[in-house]
Amino acid sequence: MVLNNISANIEKRLRKWSIQGKFSLFIIMLYIIVAVFAPYISIYPHDISSAPPLIPPGGKHFMGTDELGYDLWSQIAYGARISLLIGSLTSILSVIIGSIIGSLSGYLGGWIDKLIMRLVDIMISIPELPLIILLATFLGPSLINIVIVLVIFSWTRTARIVRAQVMVLKNMNYVTSARTYGASAGYLLRVHFLKELFPVLAINAVRLVSKAIIAEASLSFLGLGDPTSKSWGLILNHALGFSGIYHTDFWKWWVVFPWLAISLLVISLAFITRDIEKLCDPNL
Repeated sequence: MVLNNISANIEKRLRKWSIQGKFSLFIIMLYIIVAVFAPYISIYPHDISSAPPLIPPGGKHFMGTDELGYDLWSQIAYGARISLLIGSLTSILSVIIGSIIGSLSGYLGGWIDKLIMRLVDIMISIPELPLIILLATFLGPSLINIVIVLVIFSWTRTARIVRAQVMVLKNMNYVTSARTYGASAGYLLRVHFLKELFPVLAINAVRLVSKAIIAEASLSFLGLGDPTSKSWGLILNHALGFSGIYHTDFWKWWVVFPWLAISLLVISLAFITRDIEKLCDPNL
């Protein structure tokens, strides 16, 4: 019975989504399927030469090969794993950290709130990209290090949003009553605050996934990503580092396909974010 109610509720909400949002959700599901089943849907390995170098799309290599003869479709399929993994981990960790810090700041108030907000203001005012590049260079090329660097610069906006919501919620009559009867901060957060904060956190989480995917691709493109992973940014790094790439036809598949993979994923996430916002606030 409960599962039927949940299913009906999800179906009702999906009906309110725009055509772009529904199509974007379908695209995201395709990306997830490709990432999960990459070894089974890739005819050739992504890290072993399987054909002559730089052959154009066609036949079994329907996206062509790179300068080493690696199948481009296999690289893009495995690259989806990297992008979705980094995007999801960065988003989850940033939302958790930002929620905890923002809740403490908004609920406790006083000097703790001022101290945390000054730290948040400093973090937001600092140009992110130069410091991300600097930290990524210092920590070394690793997927874990990339996640750590991205989380450092991604939790602040979540903290600010959560703080503002908690400051409003803690003055509500039902929260004041619960506090009068001895409800702890953890109980209030779990029972009363979380359900009110969830829509805002969901929107912010999707945005952070998109931001993290772009940031990882940028770092890999600059040569700061994990060289053992075939991320989309690393594919573009090798392609654009190839001598005379734009004086040949190689760019038509070697550059275009990974660029399309990144662009389509980010655009789909943007449409999904917009529809979630409309569901949470019909006035939009």
